[in-house]
Amino acid sequence: MSLRRLPEARVFPRPQNYQWDAPNDVLAKWAEHPLVAADDADTTISMFDVIGEDGWTGGGITANRISAALRSIGNKDITVRINSPGGDMFEGIAIYNLLRAHRAKVTVEVLGWAASAASIIAMAGDVIRMGLGSFMMVHNAWGMVIGNRHDMREAASLFDGFDSALADIYEARTGMARVEIERLMDAGTFMTAAQAVECGFADAVDDTEIHPETNASAQVRPEIQARRRIDAALAKQGVSRTERRKMFNQIAGMHDAADTATHDAGFHAAAIQRLIDTIRS
Repeated sequence: MSLRRLPEARVFPRPQNYQWDAPNDVLAKWAEHPLVAADDADTTISMFDVIGEDGWTGGGITANRISAALRSIGNKDITVRINSPGGDMFEGIAIYNLLRAHRAKVTVEVLGWAASAASIIAMAGDVIRMGLGSFMMVHNAWGMVIGNRHDMREAASLFDGFDSALADIYEARTGMARVEIERLMDAGTFMTAAQAVECGFADAVDDTEIHPETNASAQVRPEIQARRRIDAALAKQGVSRTERRKMFNQIAGMHDAADTATHDAGFHAAAIQRLIDTIRS
């Protein structure tokens, strides 16, 4: 179990017809400044992706994948390295519970972003270290609901419970007054490394520079980075995650047809860049 004896987070059934996503501003910033992992040690778990399934890449950080990694590592001390804009709250809570139940020391290193659901995961660390220039971001549960007034009232009630559960986790780890945590969540607060330590969301600022092989936007394939930038731009316009996936699948189908006809290896990147320019205009 967690050396700090952290509480187990409340687990909620996943509501139907609700869509979950990272906040738009965090998605946009993370898409512009990705961080990819160098080779991990046997006892290191890197979370350098969105929380939950990533429809663009087939990746994403899920509870199933973390559970498999923990089984492979066994009862050894582990290091969890995080750079994530967040994503699916339910997956974030499940991963937090998996890490807090690990039977050895859990050290969390925030190398870039630990935002939204990723900040919940970070709270499972017995020790939480923030890298230079890294950020922690907390906010209320964020999602999209479609329906009539009864659906909206039900959603508001559900979100009250979600926010309370998230605040429970932050309160247990930081020792802050509940009212202060709720104030930070209401404001959608970004904290620098030093501010996160001051507020109890982290234990120390690690002034060791990130290894050049790790801080490498160039290692992220250009087409994936472009897709994520499109994703962030569409999210900012209020397009739901489901609709964004449908649109991109349609674009992918157009690309396949164009490749067959032209064999133009640069078509994908050029078409995506034109779409980005259109969104930004």
